[in-house]
Amino acid sequence: MTEQWRKDKEYLSYIEDLLETTEVQRLADFVQHYHSTRLDHSISVSYNSYKLAKKWNGDVRATARAGLLHDLFYYDWRTTKFDEGSHAYMHPRIAAENAAKLTELSELEKDIIIKHMWGATLALPRYKESYIVTMVDKYCAVKEALSPAMGQIKVRWRHLVLRKQSVV
Repeated sequence: MTEQWRKDKEYLSYIEDLLETTEVQRLADFVQHYHSTRLDHSISVSYNSYKLAKKWNGDVRATARAGLLHDLFYYDWRTTKFDEGSHAYMHPRIAAENAAKLTELSELEKDIIIKHMWGATLALPRYKESYIVTMVDKYCAVKEALSPAMGQIKVRWRHLVLRKQSVV
């Protein structure tokens, strides 16, 4: 992820108070998708969702904040199991509970956090901002999961191109 978000004063004004909390900073201790941390992932989802909400006249503040808090949980999702339901069902509810301890959540922010796993769950989003975060979350997860493989493909491609150039 680029560090472009650090230079966006409007975006920072919406999330700075949350970023400064120990609870959000703890997300850096958890690997999310292979080489990214949960904090990196959450910032990526938050910032990219914020940009789309801005473009589409959405509530940019709620989108940025809920995007940052959508995965506010502290366990390894690959190994932790729940009796009440799957990780896809449980972690948005845990994240919403944890987020509500940090800040007052609007109905929109609650919907964004709880419904961001739509597709893997049946909880249909109510607002366009919820759809934005849901889709950006999927995009970021796939991008993060594929980044190690893409790096290897780029290296192999360069070797093939260089080998071909040396033959000619």
